[in-house]
Amino acid sequence: MSDWPVLSLVTFLPLVGAAFVLGIRGEPDVVARNARYVALWTSLITFVLSLFLWFDFERGTAEFQFVEKADWLPAFNISYHMGVDGISVLFVLLSTLLTPLCIISSWTAIQSRVKEYMIAFLMLETLMVGMFCALDFVVFYMFYEGVLIPMFLIIGIWGGPRRVYAAFKFFLFTLAGSVLLLLALLAMYVEVGTTDIPTMLAYDFPRDMQLWLWLALFASFAVKIPMWPVHTWLPDAHVEAPTAGSVVLAAVLLKMGGYGFFRFSLPMLPAASDFFTPFIFTLSIVAIIYTSLVALAQEDMKKLIAYSSVAHMGFVTLGAFTVTQQGMEGALFQMLSHGIVSAALFLIVGVVYDRVHSRLIVTYEGLVERMPAYSLVFMIFMLASVGLPGTSGFVGELLVLVGIFQVNTWVALLAASGMVLGAAYMLYLYRRVIFGVLTKENLLGILDLNRREVLVFAPLVFLVFWMGVYPMPVLDVMSASVDNLIENYQAALAASDPASLAALGPAR
Repeated sequence: MSDWPVLSLVTFLPLVGAAFVLGIRGEPDVVARNARYVALWTSLITFVLSLFLWFDFERGTAEFQFVEKADWLPAFNISYHMGVDGISVLFVLLSTLLTPLCIISSWTAIQSRVKEYMIAFLMLETLMVGMFCALDFVVFYMFYEGVLIPMFLIIGIWGGPRRVYAAFKFFLFTLAGSVLLLLALLAMYVEVGTTDIPTMLAYDFPRDMQLWLWLALFASFAVKIPMWPVHTWLPDAHVEAPTAGSVVLAAVLLKMGGYGFFRFSLPMLPAASDFFTPFIFTLSIVAIIYTSLVALAQEDMKKLIAYSSVAHMGFVTLGAFTVTQQGMEGALFQMLSHGIVSAALFLIVGVVYDRVHSRLIVTYEGLVERMPAYSLVFMIFMLASVGLPGTSGFVGELLVLVGIFQVNTWVALLAASGMVLGAAYMLYLYRRVIFGVLTKENLLGILDLNRREVLVFAPLVFLVFWMGVYPMPVLDVMSASVDNLIENYQAALAASDPASLAALGPAR
């Protein structure tokens, strides 16, 4: 496969499937059935193709691999440039894995406009994968912003009672930050003369310019993560989105902001990143503690998991800006782990919602009596979210805390308190839903997991334990790229004129 344009195939094959779905004609039931199967087989083939990226990826090098480049707008030095390194390749795999699982989980849950729903999901897959593969800033920006369109439609058409409000809030929050990202892109293009990302990574931006560029990038990436206090769109979007929409939103779209910090802010703007590190640490600690306390007060299962996502992503931003090997690898590992665990938790909520049509915690009690398999799967992902040793959640949080301890002990202690709060709200949720006496009449006939649901959860359970027990294959992929980022970051700071650096303010 080394001579094939693998990245282009993985990126645009879902669009081919969407075109096939668009052309389906016939009776409504036939159209819906065929649309489901075309979307499923397209996403499965895409996932199989993406596995070549894992097996053929060369460990131990920070160079971009599977590179494809073609002239697009040569007069403006803008090209179609694709490639992956140890930071991005894992998120491509995460995107291609979750898309078929989302389609399977929507098999019976979505009954209206099935054809359009499958087209939206296949388009979303293309945009997610393309964003992680793009090595030209303009191409990146097109994929980065394009994600908003299918996600807006998925929430606004197939969501809950307040879906229109949630969809517009999601769109406006993320679009507002992206306007500043576009301004930063234009400023960097004028300065460098090209939008080629590897060229920008090697360019030494003036230190006084770095400050404003960093703030512009931060405005967009902070909303996408989302960081406190620009996180308020997330609970509404999660509550109103259909189950599969919540899965993709939590598992992949929230990682776009963290990926932006790793790809742009830290390597391209090291002096400004160093200056703003205390600011990032402060916002991250507030996010971890505050949103954990808010999660404890929630009565809606989806809202509780949504707020927990903000807290977990606070660990990601802490780890990233430690600029230590353990901290940055922990942040990337935490993003991957959260992508799997949060996806599974939203699917867990979707299982009982499909049966009872309620997300309120008070609706449920004693489900272990009727749903033992469901209770076991729920327990696994609940403990992974808490960070139980042996699960993927433990590895990421441990590495992040080790990295933070090397930089600031007090920040590490405050972050560790978030782990205690995380255990509190997840155990609170599990106890109220699973344990107790089953007395509510609407739950007496509730059915346990069916084969389709077991098929969805099985790969996620496997990944949680595999990454938790044997994380080295994942860490080996990202290690060289993280090493290279840290080395270049520290070299850039060391080469800075101390007098000029002081103009930006005190470093951490």
